[in-house]
This record gives sequence, C-alpha cells and structure tokens, in this order.
Amino acid sequence: MIKGFYNLTSGMLSQGRRMDVVANNMTNISTAGYKAEMYTDRTFDEVMVSRIGNKIKTPYQTMEAYQSHILAPDQLYTDFGQSSFEETRLPLDFAIQGEGFFAIDTGDGVAYTRAGSFTLDNEGYLCLSELGRVLDREGNPIQLPTDRLEADKEGGLFTEGGEYLGTLGVYMFEDNNALERTLYGLFTGEGAQVNEDVVIHHKWVERSNVSMVKEMVKMMTTQRALQSAAQMSKIYDQVITKAVNDIGRL
Repeated sequence: MIKGFYNLTSGMLSQGRRMDVVANNMTNISTAGYKAEMYTDRTFDEVMVSRIGNKIKTPYQTMEAYQSHILAPDQLYTDFGQSSFEETRLPLDFAIQGEGFFAIDTGDGVAYTRAGSFTLDNEGYLCLSELGRVLDREGNPIQLPTDRLEADKEGGLFTEGGEYLGTLGVYMFEDNNALERTLYGLFTGEGAQVNEDVVIHHKWVERSNVSMVKEMVKMMTTQRALQSAAQMSKIYDQVITKAVNDIGRL
C-alpha cells in the first residue's frame, strides 16, 4: 500500500508540471510568433535507464517484467507548425511564410524567433523590443533612416522612394527540435543556414499557434487527474493511519 503514495505523489507532481505548461501556452495565445509547448512524462526507471544505465546512449528498451511506481518529467516539445497571419498595417511588422526564423543579436549571442513585431532603437537599428537587433542575411544589424519603408516578398527593405536599405535574414535549421527555448521565448541553436525559399509578408505578423480549445481540454483533464490523485492520497493516509492505530492497540 505504501507504494501507492509513490504513484499518487509523482502523479500529482507530473500533472502540476503539465498544468504549468498549459497555463504558459494560454498566457501566450496572443503573443506573435509564439510556438506551443507540449509536456511528456514517463516512468522514473525508464528515465534512469535511458540517461545513465544506457552507456552507449542508444534508445532505451522498456523492461516488461519490471514494475515502476514513479513518474518523472521526460521532455518539453515545441510545436513549430505554421500559424495564421494577422494584418497590423504597421511598417515594422513582418511575418514568415515557410521554414525559418528571424535572427536577433542579443548581445550574448544570436537567438532566433518567429515574432516579427519590430521597432527601431535609439540608433535607428531594427530591433525586437528590448531583446536585441535584427540581423540581415550576412549576419549584420539592419540600420534604417526611417520607419516609413516598403518591403518585398524576399524581405528586401526599401524607402518609399525605392532606395534599398537591406534584406531581412531568415535562417533555418536541419532539426528544429534540437533548438533550446530561452526565458524570453527565443530559440538558440547551432548550424543556422539562410533560407531563401520563404515569403515575407510586410505589415503582417504570424499569430501564436496555440489552440485555445485544445489547451482548455488539456487543462480540464489535468485538473481532474490532479484532484483525483489528491483525493486518493487522503484515502491512503486515512487507511494507513487506521491500520497503525489498530496495530498499536494490539
């Protein structure tokens, strides 16, 4: 019976973590370019075998005859699927149709994002809020004399008079799942290559790919599982307390 506490406690911790992910997705449903996260878990023994016991790091094999009583966090996956576009009519807004990310020089390295709601900093450089400057195809910051500009489908930037100012860099990776998400929602990774086979929509932004309906369903399912585990823990505690008291009387 004591093993039941391991099942229930680890289950509550796992469901709590899943609830955090769902809440974060729902919070960012209106964040331009945000990509939804998905949480997975597996048994603690499987995690240990795959991370420590398997020295050659090949895919683990489940031990059919072995019973595990603890759930452990596995991975956070990101859904990089294309989302819909929203017209803003703002001259410094851009959306990517196809594979790739805008590159941002954060000062601590280059990070990548699908969010194309840009501004100009005090020196006239195109930037993402206060996170860093946007880079062109050569990896250089883009300095603009004005925010009154036009752009073509390849990301080329021009003044209203047709003077060329630069080209937005769109970078792609061989495996997006190898990217790591930062605290500010940007992604970092190695092996970025310029992707020229994309379409840039000027004065549009890509919306978050979070589905409110799916997240609401996940939230309700998670809440019910969490409540059930908590209720069962109380029952286990009452049963064990009664058993200990009965033994004490003997």
